[in-house]
Amino acid sequence: MSKGLVVAAVHSGSIAEEMEIEVGDRVLAVNDEELNDLIDFQFGISEEDFLLLIEKSDGELWELEIEKGPGEFLGLEVETVSAKGLKKCCNNCSFCFVAQMPKGMRSSLYDKDDDYRLSLTQGSFITLSNLSEEEITRITSLHLTPMYVSVHAWNPEVRTQLMRNPQAGKLPEQFQRFAEAGIVVHAQIVLIPEHNDGDVLRETIERLGELYPSVQSIAVVPVGLTRYREKLTPLRGFTADEASRILDQAETWQKDFFTQTGRHLVYFSDEFYVLAGREFPELEIYDDFPQLENGVGMARKFISEMEAGWEGLPHEISERCLHLITGAAAQGFFERWGNRLMNRIKGLRLAVHSIRNDFFGLSVTAAGLLTARDIAQQLGDLQGEEFLIPRTMLKADEDIFLDDLSVEWLEHEVNGKASIVENDGLAFLEHVVGYSLEVERFE
Repeated sequence: MSKGLVVAAVHSGSIAEEMEIEVGDRVLAVNDEELNDLIDFQFGISEEDFLLLIEKSDGELWELEIEKGPGEFLGLEVETVSAKGLKKCCNNCSFCFVAQMPKGMRSSLYDKDDDYRLSLTQGSFITLSNLSEEEITRITSLHLTPMYVSVHAWNPEVRTQLMRNPQAGKLPEQFQRFAEAGIVVHAQIVLIPEHNDGDVLRETIERLGELYPSVQSIAVVPVGLTRYREKLTPLRGFTADEASRILDQAETWQKDFFTQTGRHLVYFSDEFYVLAGREFPELEIYDDFPQLENGVGMARKFISEMEAGWEGLPHEISERCLHLITGAAAQGFFERWGNRLMNRIKGLRLAVHSIRNDFFGLSVTAAGLLTARDIAQQLGDLQGEEFLIPRTMLKADEDIFLDDLSVEWLEHEVNGKASIVENDGLAFLEHVVGYSLEVERFE
């Protein structure tokens, strides 16, 4: 028998709590079927009536008959996707960001997972290069959808060179099988000058577009390079002129795809527009924001949310001083909006602090890759004033920065009071004025 899946959380008022399932218990089987991973578990508990085999922390085995009403949930979470652990990445990509990480970061940042079950349940990007025939068959036969796939290049030879794995060249046939099985795919291309741009990029986007509606989105993001590349393949970032030419081509692709499919289908990350010195596209270009978490359309969504709340802003508030922390990429954006806000609201002082990324290197400009130490060293003494931290700087389930230091540590270092702001323009405005705005939420 497998070791099952360890219970990580039990929701208050749930069936699991009522049945006295506890954190640390192991779920060994559902309906007498051993659990190998999260997929087995989710399929097993999808029925309204099922039998759970639980191993308590003292080794005692419990058989529990579960009855759920329509739409009712069991109410427990498990620690990992598999009793055997995560599937690891078997590539050696020349542009791998994990390989460019220095020591001393959060331990989880060094994990090179490449697990199709995380792609399904959490939207993590995978390469498909470590999948067996059995796993491909499982994905297609169980209709495990959607999948988030790092493509980089359609050409098998180019993809194999980029990822340094001969299995990487199988991607076209894997995508074809997904399309035939009705598996939805969201594709990502990490673009590298002189490696997978130009004609290689054109072929990649065209071949992916031909697989619509299986391929529902294609995100193109520029390669991220840190200063820790001494023994790695020499790579460079894009120039402003190169970014501008790429965006010119992007508009043509988007128009063509929209004519063919009713969707723009290919989307370019906000970084390209900042680098090219261009305005962000209008809202409709991003369709339903299918790759927002990939940094695609975040700025436009944020702007639209602020515009939705703008008329609800007061013209005067009690004297209020705020400090906004951001990265170099968003400095101009927040300075422009900060000035608009101060012109609109009497009594507001909003200082924008663009933090230089000394830790990773000056080429890394995203706010989400800033460390607490860099912020502390450059921010100085705030004399008790409030500062705003974007949620993207912190660990998903904990108020910890990349360098494993807490928000509380930063507050002490800069002598200020932190407020964590979600990536939501209206929420940002509400932090600025200090109370909830009675306006219709942006949808």
